[in-house]
Amino acid sequence: MVQPKVLRFALISCLFLAALTASAQVVATSPYQVSVFATSIPGVDFAPDSIAVVDGFVFIGYGDNATTTGGGTSTIVEYTLSGEMVHTYTVPGHNDGIKVNPNTKLIWAMQNEDGNPNLVIIDPKTQSQTEYTFGPTPHGGGYDDIVFRGNDVFLSASNPKHNPNTKPSIVKAEIVGKTVSVSPVLLGDANAIDIPTNKVVQLNLQDPDSMILDPFGDVVLDSQADGELIIVHDPGADDLSAYHLRLSLKGSPVQIDDTIFATSSYGVILAADRDGETVYAITRNIFAPNAAYSAAPHALTELDMNTGVLTPVVTGFVNLHGMAFIPAP
Repeated sequence: MVQPKVLRFALISCLFLAALTASAQVVATSPYQVSVFATSIPGVDFAPDSIAVVDGFVFIGYGDNATTTGGGTSTIVEYTLSGEMVHTYTVPGHNDGIKVNPNTKLIWAMQNEDGNPNLVIIDPKTQSQTEYTFGPTPHGGGYDDIVFRGNDVFLSASNPKHNPNTKPSIVKAEIVGKTVSVSPVLLGDANAIDIPTNKVVQLNLQDPDSMILDPFGDVVLDSQADGELIIVHDPGADDLSAYHLRLSLKGSPVQIDDTIFATSSYGVILAADRDGETVYAITRNIFAPNAAYSAAPHALTELDMNTGVLTPVVTGFVNLHGMAFIPAP
């Protein structure tokens, strides 16, 4: 009979099987450990960013210097859990968001976060891909990230052209034929409850960016340049409520990219150092339940969801962006 401890660390062992020693500049604070999961390949892919995981395979989006308003192509690379390349996909424009639809196990890849967005849906079993287009965006920019909640799909409306931003910062998406239609969910100037003070504040979201579903089913939106997170409770309802959390690192405001949650006591964090051309694997013996982590530019940080305070746990990155948590079996 296989002992529970063996099963518990099976995924971690698999991830580290082909791992390389991390760069001397990237340093983990005990009890965290860091190693290299994958690196860019000259002439094939560069600038790793978003990460998605499904059925034991890791998908990483490489921007490849494609323009963020359309033009050029990006590469999405499929890996095994030990970092071996399985397949590459080419998508039009600049990829900046990858998520797995949990109902279908299809990969949704979003391109062109600053304008002229498109969506490519990949079937990893058949390795087929289908492109979808959008009509004129209500906020004037593009779309960045994706969240699935039940049967609903939400997108972050990035690069708004309005200040104050009275247009949608989160939209609900539906596919009709080869087109994605959207409807407003959260306006950029909505009222929200500030978590530390419990006071009502009016938002002015100038940089809606990454999104994730937290362990309670709420949508967490990063307004990157504003240095704040917005937590949206029951986004599919007419009476949704929003909460605001301003972020700080060492007492100063800070911009972040992805935020993730430890959905298991045992697992691995994958973190993409975009300008360092490396994806790292970070682990510890046990993760606190639902612990939150955010990608600051030069550090992987623990996030206190009550105060917005970020504490560095792995430092030395060039420019940290995409992350994913892989629970062990």
